[in-house]
Amino acid sequence: MATPQVTIIESMNAALAGDFDAVILIGDANAEIPEPFSGAIERAGQVDKRVGKQPLLLTTDVAGGRLIFAPTGPLLRDFDDVRSFTDAAHAAAAIARDAGALKPVLIPFGIPDDVRYTQAASACFFGFCQALHEPLEGREARGEDVLEPIKEVGLVATDVSAKWLQATEAGRRVARDLAGTEPERMAPKKFAEYCKQAFANTDVKVTVIDDTQQLEHEYPLLYAVGRASVQVERHRPCVIRLEYYGDHAEQTLFMAGKGIVYDTGGADLKVGGHMAGMSRDKGGAAAVAGFVKSVAEMKPQHLNVVAEIGAVRNSIGAEAFVADDIIVSHSGKRVRIGNTDAEGRLVLADLLSHLRTRQEQHDYPNPVFYSVATLTGHAALAKGPYSALVPNGPAKLTKVAERLFEVGEQFGDMSEISWSRREDYDIIRSRTSADDVLSSNNGSSATTKRGHQFPMAFLTIAGGLQDHGSDSAKPLPYVHVDIAGSGVEGGDWQHGKPTAAPVLCFSATYLHK
Repeated sequence: MATPQVTIIESMNAALAGDFDAVILIGDANAEIPEPFSGAIERAGQVDKRVGKQPLLLTTDVAGGRLIFAPTGPLLRDFDDVRSFTDAAHAAAAIARDAGALKPVLIPFGIPDDVRYTQAASACFFGFCQALHEPLEGREARGEDVLEPIKEVGLVATDVSAKWLQATEAGRRVARDLAGTEPERMAPKKFAEYCKQAFANTDVKVTVIDDTQQLEHEYPLLYAVGRASVQVERHRPCVIRLEYYGDHAEQTLFMAGKGIVYDTGGADLKVGGHMAGMSRDKGGAAAVAGFVKSVAEMKPQHLNVVAEIGAVRNSIGAEAFVADDIIVSHSGKRVRIGNTDAEGRLVLADLLSHLRTRQEQHDYPNPVFYSVATLTGHAALAKGPYSALVPNGPAKLTKVAERLFEVGEQFGDMSEISWSRREDYDIIRSRTSADDVLSSNNGSSATTKRGHQFPMAFLTIAGGLQDHGSDSAKPLPYVHVDIAGSGVEGGDWQHGKPTAAPVLCFSATYLHK
């Protein structure tokens, strides 16, 4: 699970004196081109009108003769952002690999003196690595060295930590592997095994709960989702707990990750081709594991992280749970099932309840709760390629979501905030004395008003967090993160490469200095 080793170089001259075999020059073609590249770019532009408009491989007399000029396009329009550098580096990476480069150096230039571009150099590195990542199954079948030949990369930058870049990319790699791998290779217990390997010889404690009787008793909603899979041993559900404790912790993050390794929709079966790509319904769990991997690499002393991942297959069969079932959650709430294809929130509710209970028992410092999930088509429709952040009252007061938003803007792992409203609680309110809360309506989330906001209301109630609102004695900030729109490139859930969102945003918020 190696990532390209990055070397930070503080000047372009030092980079050109190194043993790099390709230069990737990234910036606005209308800015001043740095020497000694301006002449080669000008000559190439005289015979190829594509120069300065798209990334191209040019010949030069430095760095193995390879110069890849990757223009960002304009940078100072109102709607421009740091992803211009990410995208340019992403496009250039494939050219460098295909050209046979093994040790390129990234040289961003002409970075505007604008708050939007303070992390432009880091954005180049992450875009470069995103492009080079190949699927786990492909690496296992064809060889990692064959598919990912670039093992080292230089980056010309100042005030950038190579350790943090490396740790963050290690987490993003874990997240892409877990999210993108097919449902048999990453069945629940294999998901757990991957985590054990990823955290071997680190300070992260890994606990796997896979006893079906224990799951049925302690995670009743999660178990209901996976009930039809229990008869197939390799598909049986499990909970993966990841724990990291800093020696001088000032803050504690509790994270719940939705790990539906395959979502058939259950008894409310996905039809019309909509089942394809549902092996990626574990993207939230993948992101949580990925962030914890970054934590393991950075070893922050100021932070505790306690995460629970529900790795479950939502199968169909005689044992499947159905709409109208009433299931008592870990928090003691009687949950009426509205639609079995709204299974992720059931898994998350039990995980959140366990995490809440742990906080109540141990009183860890400055707790913040997160759930991360590929939860609703509505989030993709409403937010496009951005993660949707839905904070509760205490999180709103402490501006948790706003901080994630601002950091994401700087690093290119972006989000938008959606506020929780009273209408959300009305959607999931009990209609009879038989139940306490409704899991969902029975329509598509994409065509339901407030389709990505109201699940947070359900999670608050079913997870037991409604007793820790702004008006309580012990408020607990909580943000639900829906990555259904941001989790894969281009919104293609069957073929698109996982983006590892929001690992970079979390790492930049809690681990970057």
